Amino acid sequence: MKRSGVKRMVLALLFCGALVFAQESGAKKESAEPNQTWLWINFIVLAAGLGYLMGKSLPRFFKSRTQGIQKDIVDAQQTRKLAEERAAAIERRVSALGAEVEAFQARAHSEMEQEGARIATETSRLIAKVREQAEFEIEAAAKAARRELGAYAAKLSVDLAEQRIRARLNEDTASGLVTDFVHDLETEEFKN
Repeated sequence: MKRSGVKRMVLALLFCGALVFAQESGAKKESAEPNQTWLWINFIVLAAGLGYLMGKSLPRFFKSRTQGIQKDIVDAQQTRKLAEERAAAIERRVSALGAEVEAFQARAHSEMEQEGARIATETSRLIAKVREQAEFEIEAAAKAARRELGAYAAKLSVDLAEQRIRARLNEDTASGLVTDFVHDLETEEFKN
């Protein structure tokens, strides 16, 4: 309600109150019982004043109240619509999130398989390299063992030959060998 409407209502109430007060005071002076006519006139004036004031200010009040309620309804509908749109967007994200999780799991599974294959290939390559290195080392060790065995066999042969020669060698045999050796040297020298 506007401020002027409130002032009018207060003035009308004061006027009606003054009428009632005047009528009451007048009725007390005349007699102990109030006059019925004055009571009805007072009631009609009061009802008319209140009716006029209510007719003047209540439609505006109800109109503004109706407009406020309608505005609140429109705002509530817009808010509901926005909330539904947000809920739909969230639901779309959630459903897309499920698809993203599945895609991520599939990618992770694929990458794990690829990594497993790569590790298996690398492991096979390393095992082959270690095997090749071991074979090379075994072969080298076998060659070294054969050389050592050949050297040992040669030493044993030389030792055995030396023992046999010593067993057969005496002074006459030694001097014959030296003579034969010298003779062979002279013959060689003569040929050259």
